[in-house]
Formats: sequence, C-alpha cells, structure tokens
Amino acid sequence: MASVKQFQVTFDCADPERVARFWCEVLGYEAPPPRGFGSWDDYQRSQPEERRGAWFACVDPTGVGPRLFFQRVPENKVVKNRVHLDVRVGTGLVGDERLAVLEAECARLVALGAVRVRLLTADGYDESCLVMQDVEGNEFCLD
Repeated sequence: MASVKQFQVTFDCADPERVARFWCEVLGYEAPPPRGFGSWDDYQRSQPEERRGAWFACVDPTGVGPRLFFQRVPENKVVKNRVHLDVRVGTGLVGDERLAVLEAECARLVALGAVRVRLLTADGYDESCLVMQDVEGNEFCLD
C-alpha cells in the first residue's frame, strides 16, 4: 500500500493571485514564482493571454504545511464549503484568554479583507471559535 508523502490544498476562485496573497498573509506563507522564472509577472507574460492569471500557488517557508494552490474557475461560489481550513491561533487556550487571541487575529484578518461571520461560543465540549470568510467568501475558522 502506498503512503501519501505530500498533499496540497486547492482553492477554486475567480482571482487566484488575490486569494493566494490573502492566505500568504494569514499563514505566513510565501509565493515563489514558478521554476525558471524570476517573478510571477515574468511567468504571466510568458503565458498566452487566456492563461494569464489562471493559477497561483504558495508554500510554507518551513516546509511543514501543505502547498496551497489557487485555480481560476468560471463559476462563482454558491453554497457553503464542504471542506475548510481551521487557522489554529488559540490552541491550548480557554475562556477569556482564548477569546482575546481569536478577536485579535480576527481584527488583523478583517484588515486584510476577511469577513467575520459569527462567534461560536464554548459549549462544554468545544472551545470557542470564530467563523470567517476570505476575500472571495470561502469559509474558514479561527480556532
């Protein structure tokens, strides 16, 4: 049986570079240009007009997290994501201390273009988390 060594998370979106750059800021990722190119602009200029801006990718500079791949699709987002990212900023924290960390990160991400959707408060089983949307409306949680 083969074992998975690596995986990437793929986002369908209207503007791959915009969404990728948002997630780079959220996660501290980097967006090196494709192999053989000095910049993303150089790469885009090398593509036929209809393929320019069709995709963008970013990586964890530590090599620990998965590669994120963003691909342009013609349709708009219509329904709730079936899969989403949990941005783990409050790991190990509880109560007011956890809420303060979640709120601070929420404020930072709203300044980048994210939207705060709702706070899910601790219920005796799960700790509090914040449901948010990225710059194209994809749901994610601050956890």
